[in-house]
Amino acid sequence: MSALTTLRKAADRIERQTPAHRDRAVDGLRALALLAVPTGHWLLGGFTLDAEGGLHNASPLSAFGGLAPAGWVLQMLGIFFLVGGYASVLSYHRRPGSAGAWLKGRVARLGRPVLGVTAVWALAAPVLYAAGVPEATLRTGATLVIQPLWFVGVYVVVTALTPYCVRAAHRLGGWAAAPLLASVAVVDFLRYGPLADSVPSWLALVNILPGWLFAYQLGVSWGERRIGRRGAWLLLAGGTVLFAALLTVFHYPASMVGVPGEARTNSHPPSLLVPALAAAQSGAAMLLRDRLARLLARPALWAPVVVINLCAMTILCWHQTAMLAAAVPGAFVGELAGLTTAPDSLGWIAARLAWMPVFAALLVGIARYARRFEEPWKRATAVRRALAGLLAAGFAVFALGLA
Repeated sequence: MSALTTLRKAADRIERQTPAHRDRAVDGLRALALLAVPTGHWLLGGFTLDAEGGLHNASPLSAFGGLAPAGWVLQMLGIFFLVGGYASVLSYHRRPGSAGAWLKGRVARLGRPVLGVTAVWALAAPVLYAAGVPEATLRTGATLVIQPLWFVGVYVVVTALTPYCVRAAHRLGGWAAAPLLASVAVVDFLRYGPLADSVPSWLALVNILPGWLFAYQLGVSWGERRIGRRGAWLLLAGGTVLFAALLTVFHYPASMVGVPGEARTNSHPPSLLVPALAAAQSGAAMLLRDRLARLLARPALWAPVVVINLCAMTILCWHQTAMLAAAVPGAFVGELAGLTTAPDSLGWIAARLAWMPVFAALLVGIARYARRFEEPWKRATAVRRALAGLLAAGFAVFALGLA
C-alpha cells in the first residue's frame, strides 16, 4: 500500500468520524493561528554563538526592519483568541454541570501540557549540563521554552471571564469589545503621550488583560450571533484604518514582536496596535467563514486541520524545543548557516527557510510522545502530580533568571 493511499484512507476515516454539526471554518481558523506560532518563532528568532559555544537569542528584525510586515501576517493570536471565545461560549452553553466545573475542566486541559513540558525540561537540563551543554545555552533554551507559555496564563484568565463576556454580548452585542479597546487606548496615551515622563512603567501591564480579552470578547459575541456581516466589515475596515494610523501618524513600532535594542514593543504588554490588528483579522475571518467551510468540506484538507487541533497545546508547548533539538547539537559543530550564525544577512534568511522543514519534522517526532500530556492523567497519583508541579516551578525559576 502506497503512502498516498494510506493518507487518503486516513482522511476518509476522519471525514466519516466528523460530526455533521462540527464548525469546520472555526477549526480551520484555529489551525492557521496555531501554525503561525511556530512559523513566526522559527523565522523571526535566531541564535548567535559565543566563544565557549553557548547559544544566545538574536533576531533578524534587528538587521532587517523590512521583515516587520511578516509579523503582521504571522501574529495571529488575535484569531486564536477570537475562535477561543467562539468555541468557549458554545461549550459553556453545552456544559452538563456548573460553571465552576466547566472552568475546572478547561483549565486542566490547558495546564497538563504546560506542566508536562516544564517538568521534562527540569529533568533534562541537569542531564544536558552534565553532557557538556553550556549553561548559556540552557538559559537560552529555558527562556525560549517558557516564552510562549505566557499565553496559557492569559488564556486561563479570559476563559474564566466567559460568563461575564456572555452577559456583555447579550447586552451590547459586538460593541461589548469597544470598552476594552478604549482602555488600551487610554493606557497607551498615558505611557506614550505628553504625560509619559510622569507615568510609572508598571502602568503598561494594565493592557495585558483588555489587550487580549478584546478578541476573545469578539469571539463570544460572534458565537452568540451578535455580529453579522455588517459588523464584520466594520471590524475589518476600522481595524485596518486604526492600524495604519498608529503606524503612520502615531509612529508605533512596525514590528508586532519585540526587537532587541528597541525601547518600545507592541507585544509585551500589548499596545493598541495588537487589538487593531486583531479587529482587522477578526473581521476578515468572519467574512471568509463560509468560503473556508466549503473549502474544508474536502477530506484531504479537513484531515490535517483535525490533527493540528488535536495537538494544539503540544504544538504551542514544544515547538521551541524542536528548534533547540537542532540548534543545541549544531552548536557543538560550530557555525551553521541559518542555525547558529548571526541572523544579519539575506543568506541567513534563505538558510533559515531551509532549516524550517527540519524543525517541523523534529516537532512531529516530539509530538508522538508529548501528545500524551494533553490527555487526562488518569494514572498519575497525587504524589506524581505534586512532583510535576515542583519540577515545573523549579524550571520556571531557572528560566526567569531567578536562580
